Amino acid sequence: MQPTYTADAEAYREKVQAFLAEKLPSGWGGIGRLEGDEFTQFVTDWRKTLHEGGYLAPGWPVEYGGAGLSPLEQVILAEEFTRAGVPTGGPNDVFGIQMLGNTLLMWGTDEQKSYYLPRILSGEDTWCQGYSEPDAGSDLGAVGLKGVLDGDQWILNGQKIWTSAGHLADHIFTLARTDTDAPKHKGISFLLVDMRQPGIEVRPIKMVSGESEFNEVFYSDATCPKDNVIGGVNNGWAVAMTLLGYERGEAAATLPIMFRGELDRLVEMAKERDLHDDPTIRQRLASCYAQVEVMRYNGMRTLTKFLQGHHPGPDGAISKLYWSEYHRIVTELAVDILGPEAMLIEGRPPSSAFQADDAGASNSSASWVGTFLNARAGTIYAGSSQIQRNIIGEMVLGLPKEPRPA
Repeated sequence: MQPTYTADAEAYREKVQAFLAEKLPSGWGGIGRLEGDEFTQFVTDWRKTLHEGGYLAPGWPVEYGGAGLSPLEQVILAEEFTRAGVPTGGPNDVFGIQMLGNTLLMWGTDEQKSYYLPRILSGEDTWCQGYSEPDAGSDLGAVGLKGVLDGDQWILNGQKIWTSAGHLADHIFTLARTDTDAPKHKGISFLLVDMRQPGIEVRPIKMVSGESEFNEVFYSDATCPKDNVIGGVNNGWAVAMTLLGYERGEAAATLPIMFRGELDRLVEMAKERDLHDDPTIRQRLASCYAQVEVMRYNGMRTLTKFLQGHHPGPDGAISKLYWSEYHRIVTELAVDILGPEAMLIEGRPPSSAFQADDAGASNSSASWVGTFLNARAGTIYAGSSQIQRNIIGEMVLGLPKEPRPA
């Protein structure tokens, strides 16, 4: 099955392709060919180019700096950018644009949207996510970071953990317990907190890959203006679920393109090592190919629902579960193809601890082993696989809930 696009959609694709041809350097082979300062400078300049061209937040309304594109046009844009090997934004835009920005458009007041959305696009504010706690990871409803209203501001005390890019952000959207007497899902508020204050301390966590993408964040009498509540006091659970829907579901139609590019690179590595005729390797490569195709079909289903006006919801757990489990399998195969080379780390490491390495990256041991190590976390961050299965069973399929302790 191959998707078909309308003539108008294909005309928009040609417009995107023309933009890429104009803006990218001659002989461009993908951002994976860059590293170090050259990589950082390109990403910075490219984000500015996207902002100036109206491609940075393509689905946002024009009045807030977006392009007002339809879901189909957004997918075409992401498809062409992925094929060209260029990012759709900067490293913080997953948190600022995809997660918080889209959530603000649904839940924020006019004042909140007018203030924060332009600052997200300009890069003036950089964001991270304050959800998980030491005692509230898989059971997010058990958050205990306490928020007490004192006059015109909230006083916050507690801890967050596994805060991705928290050491690089200056703002954090925070789930806080603002009513200790209410049922656990009813007493939570969604707050926008400035991290540039004495009451916030960030401690990086070193991962098995050697990077420190994750952090602990401590709140000690940290403050937040009274009006920085999104969606109303004690309604934070609904807002949080909206944000997770955007985090898990929005990329369902475009991630398969990235994973297909990664798989093509893996096939080439097998050929380089004369392993493509090995029956076991061939069978495992074929299995990975089939899984990427299933991922692609699920993406088409998700896109169809978006075109029908469906907002991201609990079915986003399907995409999150599928890609994270698949990526663990395919990176294990990569290490097996590398063989003894996997013990000697050489070459360009992945630029990020999340998902696949960049398009155009070489088949170095550093690239594949780094991605293999990062894939271990993919089945845990943004909701563990066990929790995704519960969400699918209970909220998508309507199965009885698991028995819970009193």
